Amino acid sequence: METITKETAQDEIQNFNAYNEVEKALQPYIDSARLGDGELTRTAFYDHAHIVGSIEGTFYNVDADTFKGIVQSGGPAENVESRIAWIDISGPAAAAKVEFLDWNGFRYTDFFVLYKKDGEWKISGKVYDAHARN
Repeated sequence: METITKETAQDEIQNFNAYNEVEKALQPYIDSARLGDGELTRTAFYDHAHIVGSIEGTFYNVDADTFKGIVQSGGPAENVESRIAWIDISGPAAAAKVEFLDWNGFRYTDFFVLYKKDGEWKISGKVYDAHARN
């Protein structure tokens, strides 16, 4: 039977805490989908962040401020469902995949790149796919 050393146990706790921190950093974005709150969306992103993807064949490449307006104009999506499919962390860098079902009629797959600066995780970029309408 393999024993867990004190350092290994500490590493596991640290990794678990980092996962929770990334999840917490994604939560304002997830909540903003349901609320249609562009200001809340904006808090999740760094100033330099870009959002790239397509909806019904139209390509979009916008900055975080423009995306804030898009979320705001889309309004609330009260029936939206979401789940974090995975999070992968390496030091201060992380990636995450979040799935949304019925965000104003669309199913989205979002891929996020996050970075931890000064103790705070924020989204540095997002690439997404809008699947066929629900």
